[in-house]
Amino acid sequence: MTTTVATNTDSKARDARSSACDVAIIGAGPYGLAVATQLRETTDRLSIVGFGEPMSFWAGQMPRGMLLRSPYVASDIGDPDGPFRLAVYEQEMGLERAEPVPLERFVDYGRWIQRAVLPDLRSERIERIGRNENGFELRVSGGEVVHAGRVVIAAGIHDFAWRPPVFSAVDPSRVTHTCDHDDLGVFSGKRVLVVGGGQSALESAALLAESGANVELSVRASTIRWLTRRWHHNLGPISRLFYDPAEVGPVVVSRFVSAPGLFSRLPRRTQNWMTERSLRPAGARWLPARVANVSFRVNARPVDASEENGQVSVAFDDGTVCTADHILLGTGYRVDVRKYPFLATELVDELELADGYPVLDRGFEASVDGLYFVGAPAAWTFGPLMRFVAGSGFAGKAVAGRILTRAA
Repeated sequence: MTTTVATNTDSKARDARSSACDVAIIGAGPYGLAVATQLRETTDRLSIVGFGEPMSFWAGQMPRGMLLRSPYVASDIGDPDGPFRLAVYEQEMGLERAEPVPLERFVDYGRWIQRAVLPDLRSERIERIGRNENGFELRVSGGEVVHAGRVVIAAGIHDFAWRPPVFSAVDPSRVTHTCDHDDLGVFSGKRVLVVGGGQSALESAALLAESGANVELSVRASTIRWLTRRWHHNLGPISRLFYDPAEVGPVVVSRFVSAPGLFSRLPRRTQNWMTERSLRPAGARWLPARVANVSFRVNARPVDASEENGQVSVAFDDGTVCTADHILLGTGYRVDVRKYPFLATELVDELELADGYPVLDRGFEASVDGLYFVGAPAAWTFGPLMRFVAGSGFAGKAVAGRILTRAA
């Protein structure tokens, strides 16, 4: 009798620590919120559970004081014609339009959406996502199990931060990635070498210099590219024929990039060419004046790094050496969903991948039925717009449409 009572008690405890939902959304950044918004607006028949801290990457892994590289018209989370566009948020908050959009405002904007569409967002960490007979089993930190019919992965890019192997022998506390910091003021008075030539590296260099650091920036290219406006940007309606307002990609290419459905139908060779042209490292047009006190080292590829007496020495392929107190890597991100720590090995093994990207159908569904990827992991299928906030509207509508079709 004692054994029977104990077994029943254990069973009740397990039941109390499990729950179920129709859709689980992993991540509460722009893409996770866009999916939630579309699902909430189109149906009330599905139970939706979101996991994650709202806007966590933007709030915790991007330095305070940053400005969005994307233009104002491309900074809406989700449908740019819907009720949750940036202008509506500013109107409700009594704010004047700000362009470029300050990071702090964008974070608060995302949290405003979260409170409306995912008010019961759960902050617990998802430790494992695996399959079960009815869909998916999510193990939550603390021991709870959530059973979900469908799972949308909107977990962002933090796990994909690229750290060149040349720096692997240096104490990790002296070589960090830009996503490791939300306050660059801690380097005031220090000599910092920033590695990289894209927006993250260049704006970090600006913030470091403005915080009182002695900054040098090294880039492999022969020059720094700036996203300046030229004469062909100022031809009114004619310019709009060749440039999409999102400004992702050069002339004409930006029109294809800003139509992800069309982009996904292009030959792979054309897609690769357009992606390369659209994602070349560059800085926003409002940055040059802010890096006037930064020293630039061009045509410089790091080939060795060592540490001695609290200093890091970096040798470059041109034979020169730079010594600094700290190395800040603005080296970007390399998508590989196998690096998501919460995806079960057997689930990853079922995925069809292309260079670490999941191969998706037109509804952003992977080769595993019921599993969706949005944001940067969707870029192999839908193009470079998926790396920007501007792609969240297309993704949200496509995923919601597919889920609703499957649920019908």
